[in-house]
Amino acid sequence: MKYLNLIIILIMTDLLIAQENIVFQKPSAEILALADYERAPSVSMDTKKEYMLLQYRNTYKSLDDLNQAEMKLGGLRVNPITNISSTVSYINNLKIRKIKEYNAEPVQVTGLPEKPRITNISWSPDDTKIAFTNTTGNGVELWVVDVASAKATKLTDAVLNANLGSPFSWYKDNQSLLVRIIPESRPSLIDSGKDLPNGPIVSLADGNVSQNRTYQDLLKNKTDEINFTTLTTSELYKVNINGAKTLFRTKDLYVGQSFSSDGNYIMLTTISPPFSYIVPLSRFPQKTIVYDLNGKEIKLVNDVPLTEIMPKGFSAVRKGKRNMGWRADKPASLFFVVALDEGDPAQKVNFRDEIFSWDAPFGDEPESLVKTQQRFGGVTWGDDNTAIVSDSWYDTRNVKTYLINPSDPGQQPKIIFDRNYQDIYSDPGRFETRENEYARDVLAIEKGNLFLIGEGHTKEGQFPFIDEFSLNNFKTRRLYQSTFTNRKEDIFSIEDFKNGNALVIIQSKNEYPNYYFRNFRQKDKLQQITFNKNPFESIKDVEKQVIKYKRADGVELSGTLYLPIGYDKKNKTKLPLLIWAYPEEFKDKNSAGQSSINPNEFTFPYYGSFVYYVTKGYVVLDDASFPIIGEGDKEPNDNFIEQLVSNAKAAIDAVDSLGYIDRTKVAVGGHSYGAFMTANLLTHSDLFVCGIARSGAYNRTLTPFGFQSEQRNYWDAPGVYNSMSPFYTANLMKKPLLLIHGEADNNPGTFTLQTERYFQALKGLGANARMVILPKESHGYEAKENILHLLWEQEQFLDKYLKK
Repeated sequence: MKYLNLIIILIMTDLLIAQENIVFQKPSAEILALADYERAPSVSMDTKKEYMLLQYRNTYKSLDDLNQAEMKLGGLRVNPITNISSTVSYINNLKIRKIKEYNAEPVQVTGLPEKPRITNISWSPDDTKIAFTNTTGNGVELWVVDVASAKATKLTDAVLNANLGSPFSWYKDNQSLLVRIIPESRPSLIDSGKDLPNGPIVSLADGNVSQNRTYQDLLKNKTDEINFTTLTTSELYKVNINGAKTLFRTKDLYVGQSFSSDGNYIMLTTISPPFSYIVPLSRFPQKTIVYDLNGKEIKLVNDVPLTEIMPKGFSAVRKGKRNMGWRADKPASLFFVVALDEGDPAQKVNFRDEIFSWDAPFGDEPESLVKTQQRFGGVTWGDDNTAIVSDSWYDTRNVKTYLINPSDPGQQPKIIFDRNYQDIYSDPGRFETRENEYARDVLAIEKGNLFLIGEGHTKEGQFPFIDEFSLNNFKTRRLYQSTFTNRKEDIFSIEDFKNGNALVIIQSKNEYPNYYFRNFRQKDKLQQITFNKNPFESIKDVEKQVIKYKRADGVELSGTLYLPIGYDKKNKTKLPLLIWAYPEEFKDKNSAGQSSINPNEFTFPYYGSFVYYVTKGYVVLDDASFPIIGEGDKEPNDNFIEQLVSNAKAAIDAVDSLGYIDRTKVAVGGHSYGAFMTANLLTHSDLFVCGIARSGAYNRTLTPFGFQSEQRNYWDAPGVYNSMSPFYTANLMKKPLLLIHGEADNNPGTFTLQTERYFQALKGLGANARMVILPKESHGYEAKENILHLLWEQEQFLDKYLKK
């Protein structure tokens, strides 16, 4: 009997060691002061820049917000009671201000619902009204705000179906909205846990080669199919702003709705069975039909079958018409794209895609506008004679930009830019748009010129610009370039082309980002529009600089270095170093060595970095460069581990050379692919004392058809998959590792199971590891209780294994 008691004691002791049942904790006062702040309102402006809408929401969700009814079906996560995404973040107050009344206090919107939970905000075409949805305890309501009076009015009861995204669209008349409403005859949902199945679940492989990612939240059985149909079925109603509603279309599974530019046609897309258990709803069978304003069917314009089979590669697309939408420059013309290589990157063809235009009422055949050499990337319409088209190819990282004449398809497209899209120093910028007579964004054309707004990254720093682009000779003329060296300026839009007014955002490392009007013809003329204050006063004077250094093979690297508050740079006490990073793949060393970091970006501590810990005596290297390069025929991951370790050593060497750190006390951390990086660095190098890995994937055989930027499947490159997987080398882990994961991770590949199994391997092999599963969280963390506890866990871990 005494032996039995001894066994029970040993088992109970092991259980006590295995689990630490603690309540939610908070970090130290210095970190809590930064984490528990009041979020500034987000800003939405009308197209004329007369009014701004200020949208207020809580800094974090609560755990109670996450603890709601939820169903995971077809790639969706929805609340079956309220009929809206269970992941949405709500706004709790609205205010309005005339933009040019710079010193005026914003006006409170009156008539808002009690305890509002607002989302799906949409300005009317003429900017006089703002529609939004409000989620109650049992559903979603439709509301509208009159902008001039700042008064809100409820239009419907809680009957909207927002399970597939925003449930309404404005009519052109600014008086009505097309709204998805739950049918009164909706059947009850089936409790899959109660009814016994009638048979097994059977899936088929018919011999066709396909390569699908490891999608989350898919349908699993017939009950899921029935519940999915119930939750996504809607009727379409025309709802007037006076509250009157009329049926437009009977119930169906509506997933898309859009009005033609002139407002006279409505394009509706529906999905239908057969559904799939291996791909999300975006690849279910779809039909797209155009109707007139009376609900009469004009034309079936697209019919897409179930798409479970796809060629291999990131440049692969499905067969048939895709990217269908209304042309912004025409009253009622559709455009769409068709793959000329059957969507297969492996096929050798001269042209990959063809763009077509199709005028309503679609009696004639679609007209071919242009063929692209690479995969279609997008189009910006201008006028009858001008449009900008782009294409790209993943394998080469090439992007081409074409000027086409939509009215003369016989004209050869003119290549105006041809570059590596990862080469940020050569980025010419984006073409500016403005509203046309249909309230649609088209190219801004002035006296034969277009306009480019560029981020302005250079080897010397970031200097955003505005260029004038001649349609005659394709030459650019610089109209404005920021000269700030102690502030960061982002050019948002050009508001007045004639007088030279632009909307910009300006910030510095201790000035919160705010909107300004900048006259780029009078370069010193600035008018501040918003006046948000810095909520992080305690670190406003923290020492911050961008450091640049090289790894052993000469690739240039960079990172943002923070020194602890009050650090004495003369005496240079050697302190512990924290490195936060995320690997990125490149096809050439030049692009890999470029830096987009701006030292004047506002210092915004959040759970996704180590910046909080400058208050606790740590040196922090944030956003450290970790390029993984594969030039020519080589793929970046062919020598992933070697490059990872080389990046880490270069970062430590660089900070150590400045005299700030004790290089025997360095920790590394990252989220998602950064967590994968962290586990590998602790396993394959002696550079770090410990590490923090959050929401990562550690066994690449569980993502066999590609991950991150890896296109090859497991059977193409088993050695790469195996050697990169820290799960397979868990026996080599000798450093303390803090593993953190959301309980309900919804990101493809980073199942919570990845962390659970990796921890199980580490524990079984005698490694020093701690696993923290944050309840109800997905891939990104949202609940205040979880985030504060996360910061506490990290602080305790670093103090225990690094500082001491």
